[in-house]
Amino acid sequence: MELNREQAYMLLSEYTKSDSLLKHALSVEQAMRAYARKSGADEEKWGITGLIHDFDYELFPSLEEHPYKGCAILREKGWPEDIIRAVMSHGEHTGITRETPMEKTLFAVDELCGFLLACAYVRPDRKIANVEIKSVKKKLKDKSFARAVNREDIAKGMEELGIDADEHIGFVIGALSEISDELGL
Repeated sequence: MELNREQAYMLLSEYTKSDSLLKHALSVEQAMRAYARKSGADEEKWGITGLIHDFDYELFPSLEEHPYKGCAILREKGWPEDIIRAVMSHGEHTGITRETPMEKTLFAVDELCGFLLACAYVRPDRKIANVEIKSVKKKLKDKSFARAVNREDIAKGMEELGIDADEHIGFVIGALSEISDELGL
């Protein structure tokens, strides 16, 4: 099956109607594309994987269903197994270990993207480009801020990538700044 972004976006928008989930998908796609460029990996594949990683979440939000239902849908539609495996491995509860750079990167950017969007939303100017690394790190310690974001996953993702927190946070902020208009930031 030959995949392209248009097909992936059609799948995402078929299952996802929430503006916030769509923006999350776009942010994870962008972070994945940026890391793929940095490492010389397949930018299209990594971006598509980031775009669809949570496509089933709105309909199947429970740990018993997400991402299992979505991966079953992807299999039925003939999606590549490496993308399906990456989607499965982005949920700690699935027990699927992250082995490839694409799998590790998806896990490392997923929760962080959500957190960075929350950081930008509370800024007076609502600009992702003006979010500061030190502010992000301070907010990560505040358990009441963006409490749905799993801080342990953010830390574990950086550890699995073998990347410094400042470098990772700064890199993802830079990537998201490139699509700030799409994100409303």
